[in-house]
Amino acid sequence: MQVEPQIRFRGMEPSPSVEEVVRERIGRLSRFHDRITSCAVVIEAPHRHGRQGKIYRVQVDITVPGAEIVTGKTQQDNHAHEDVYVAIRDSFDAAQRQLEDIVRKKSGYRVKPHPETLRGKITRLMPGEGYGFIVGQDGREFFFRRESMASDKQWSMLAEGTEVRFSEHEGDKGPHASSVAIA
Repeated sequence: MQVEPQIRFRGMEPSPSVEEVVRERIGRLSRFHDRITSCAVVIEAPHRHGRQGKIYRVQVDITVPGAEIVTGKTQQDNHAHEDVYVAIRDSFDAAQRQLEDIVRKKSGYRVKPHPETLRGKITRLMPGEGYGFIVGQDGREFFFRRESMASDKQWSMLAEGTEVRFSEHEGDKGPHASSVAIA
C-alpha cells in the first residue's frame, strides 16, 4: 500500500484489538492489488434503539488507479453485525470481491459468453412424452424437453409450425435447445 490507512471510530471508544483486525484485513487486500492509493475505514456503533442491540456499521473506502471501492455504505439490520468483528469481516469480504473484479477486468479476463439466441419452428411435438424438435433457421434440428420451456403455459400453446426462440447446447446425442420461448 502506498499510504497509511485511516481508521476512525464513531460512537465508540477506539479499540486496539479492533484496529489490529482492520489492519490485518487491509494487509490481505494489498495482496490482491499492489497499488492501493488510499484506504479509509470507519467503524460506527450507533445508539441503541429499543430492545435491539447495537448493530455495527463498517465502511471501507479504497482507491486504486482508475477505481474506487466503497462497502458498508448503507445501513442494514443484520443482527450478525451486533458483533463488530463480523461486521468488519463482511465489509472487507465485499471490498475484496470488488477488488478482485477490478483486477480481472484490467487483466483482460473474459467472462464466459452467454449462448446466442436462435430462432426456429417446431417441426415435431410429442406432448404426451414431453419433448419435441425444432428446426433452426440454418436447417439444423434441435431436440428439446418440456422442462426447457420458459413456462408450462407456453408448452400448452405449442403446435407444429410455432415460431420459437431458444439457446443451443450440445447434448450427448446431438444439439438440443434450452430456454425455449414462443417468438
